[in-house]
Amino acid sequence: MSDRNGRSDRNGRQGEAPPLPERLRTPAVDSHCHLDLMSPHMTGPHLGQALADAVAAGVPKMVTVGVDVPSSRWCAEVAATHGALLAAVALHPNEAPTATAEDFAEIERLAAQPRVRAIGETGLDFYRTGEDGRGEQEASFRRHIDLAKRTGKALVIHDRDAHDDVARVLEEEGAPDRVVFHCFSGDEQFARRCVDAGYVLSFAGTLTFKNSEGLRRAAALVPRDQLLVETDAPFLTPMPYRGRPNAPYLIPLTVRCLAEVQGVEEDEIAAAVTATAERVFGSWA
Repeated sequence: MSDRNGRSDRNGRQGEAPPLPERLRTPAVDSHCHLDLMSPHMTGPHLGQALADAVAAGVPKMVTVGVDVPSSRWCAEVAATHGALLAAVALHPNEAPTATAEDFAEIERLAAQPRVRAIGETGLDFYRTGEDGRGEQEASFRRHIDLAKRTGKALVIHDRDAHDDVARVLEEEGAPDRVVFHCFSGDEQFARRCVDAGYVLSFAGTLTFKNSEGLRRAAALVPRDQLLVETDAPFLTPMPYRGRPNAPYLIPLTVRCLAEVQGVEEDEIAAAVTATAERVFGSWA
């Protein structure tokens, strides 16, 4: 979405953008969004409005995430010039079957930039990719793990219908010091496995969906120093606005849901996810 004016975002979500929620009393971080996908014109005033809306909702810090070479370049460039942003760069697992050596070399070049603080999103996606592409996905995932370790940056994982295989590859390669499961989608058993391994679990608007009782049970057991929240904007808009355009200013809805799930005040969750984000990604200053 380009602004809160009722137009659809570039991924086809229709309808009026949701209103600004009540501002968080304690600021929180959107640990994973795709600002470049929110509008075909996410520059200048459109980007400025998106950042201003987030600040107005109590979300002054964001991580914008690349999924291919063009989006990773864009994320690195805007993070270099906007203090509210840090960047993550990678080739999404669905890009792996067609990725070239030149593509990965460019991701490695971008990863060296100071405001690029994570390698991701990378991992495995068995929802969209069948057996034929899984070998390429796994090879790409292993290269990204190696890059995260060589650069000393966090690893941001995309895991869709591939929990056991993602965990296996991390164990075989040796996980980097900081691992984030973006948009965590596992059950209680997998959440415990990730927590025991020291991984950070990031929860998106899916936590608020009516059919996500199992996910809420998983979130309830995660220690607060291993929690993050995210929008994955423009995707996964939280309830009650599911299906409408998502943006970082809607983080308060997920923070409040997570606070309810954990049985604490929203201020405690907001402070915890901010502290975790700064531990994982470093300072925004």
